[in-house]
Amino acid sequence: MTRIRRPRPAAVTPALGFTLALLLSACATQAPRPIQAPPVAPPRAAEPGPAPLSPQIAAAADTLSRMADLQDRLYKVAAPLLIQNAELCKGQARNLLGFTAKNRWSYPGDYNEAAHVAFGMEERLQVTGVLAGSGAARVGLQTGDVLLAAGGKPLPTGQNALSQAGGIFSRIIATQATLPMTIARRDSERQLAIPATRACAFAIELGNADIVNAYADGSRVLVTRGMLNFTRDDDELAFVLAKTMAHNMLGHPGLQRNKETLASIVDNLRSVTPDTSMLIGSGGIKAMPADADAAADRLGIYLAARAGYDVADAPAFWRRLAEAAPPTVLNGYGANHPALPARLAAVDKALGEIRSKRSGKKTLVP
Repeated sequence: MTRIRRPRPAAVTPALGFTLALLLSACATQAPRPIQAPPVAPPRAAEPGPAPLSPQIAAAADTLSRMADLQDRLYKVAAPLLIQNAELCKGQARNLLGFTAKNRWSYPGDYNEAAHVAFGMEERLQVTGVLAGSGAARVGLQTGDVLLAAGGKPLPTGQNALSQAGGIFSRIIATQATLPMTIARRDSERQLAIPATRACAFAIELGNADIVNAYADGSRVLVTRGMLNFTRDDDELAFVLAKTMAHNMLGHPGLQRNKETLASIVDNLRSVTPDTSMLIGSGGIKAMPADADAAADRLGIYLAARAGYDVADAPAFWRRLAEAAPPTVLNGYGANHPALPARLAAVDKALGEIRSKRSGKKTLVP
């Protein structure tokens, strides 16, 4: 970052002139008296600009900016999957506010200062993502908005602001359909009434690793940076998100007794600086049985279709992914989901069912 300096004011030199006043009288004359020039003010020192960033902070700020771009894409693609499938999520659907928020204390070490540099984050919570189609999006909440108050009461600041604010939001939404919110945007305050949105209550997380994989731990869906970069368009990313959501909806993490292991992997990968040693070998994850995986693939196709995604190319995508991340690549998608023939048969069956239901103008329910 270039250090900004304010222009230095030029020194002022006063014009020096003497006016002679001769007073004549019958008695005496008065010698001329010089008029004193005003004192010359010393030049003002230039005000210091912002200190230059250290290479570490600059690199950390760049990392956070790139992560934010990937997370934005995840939210954009996940939004219709979460909202349009609330009916199928049943006990896992909730009234959600449809936005995420953080402050600089949400980031460790150098990333604390980097969050300030990259996003202007301070002690107050700042909106980091808005779910498209949610009540928050409809009333105009935007990324970067600063949260000042909820229900007329000031929101907490500092290191515990996020957890404390979550409790405040939950109590308000438990008794009313909207959240009255005061926000700051470009130095002006605004009042918003954010309606709750019924949606599948799965947190959508970015995994900071280049392995090509996705994980479900029962309540969260994590897609790695490697998988995001592998998908060519939003439809392909929707296939991955929908299939991973389906594992949660079918209770597979618990049934496979993988829930705690998967939760620890999600916790690790969602951090800014994950511990990659946890990914050595299989990472403790058991491969998904063919029947369970096929069931998730079938449900995933329905979820993607209900959300408006074009599911026709799903078989080609899963074949391409199997070639790029085969079962022999530890911690890749194929190692955790090796039963490709059974999975493709389930996808083809779901596609046939969806075509039939659409032609008969029936609801897309598996």
